[in-house]
Amino acid sequence: MTGKVLVIVLLLCAAAAGASMYYLQVYGFYYEVTGRPGQDVALVPLGGGTPQPIAYDGFRAIDADSSPIRYRACFHTELSLDALGAAYDPAPTPEPLTAPAWFDCYDASAVAAALKSGRARAFLGAKNIHYGVDRIVTVTEDGRGYVWHALNNCGQKAYDGTVVGEECPARPEN
Repeated sequence: MTGKVLVIVLLLCAAAAGASMYYLQVYGFYYEVTGRPGQDVALVPLGGGTPQPIAYDGFRAIDADSSPIRYRACFHTELSLDALGAAYDPAPTPEPLTAPAWFDCYDASAVAAALKSGRARAFLGAKNIHYGVDRIVTVTEDGRGYVWHALNNCGQKAYDGTVVGEECPARPEN
């Protein structure tokens, strides 16, 4: 009898722990980002420099303090891909990161397919927005825009344990 009770208690604890981990990963750490009109979507001009805001509307974003790469955003712009491509730095090898299913305006697989087919272009939104993390902004032909954070070369080196090297900025003190 004691064995059955112990097994039931262990199964209940395992189920509660699993449900808690799922909730925390998908819902718990995320929060809605409060928009700052005219400042939320910016792109780095060709040749570098300070990111410049672009015209947009319908901005929605989520973020989490638990990781610098959990930021996701959606917006709409009237700017054409040709105009953006003529003025702003392209993002090297953009790979959209997934978002929680409840953040329904952002679909990483659709963004990746649009990038691959040429129906969208990715631009550098900010370099080192957090140490080793760049902001990537993608705009589709129909003006839908998507934003995510991705590790740059310095971030990949810093987080996989290899020597960062001189080409990377100094790591900020905590």
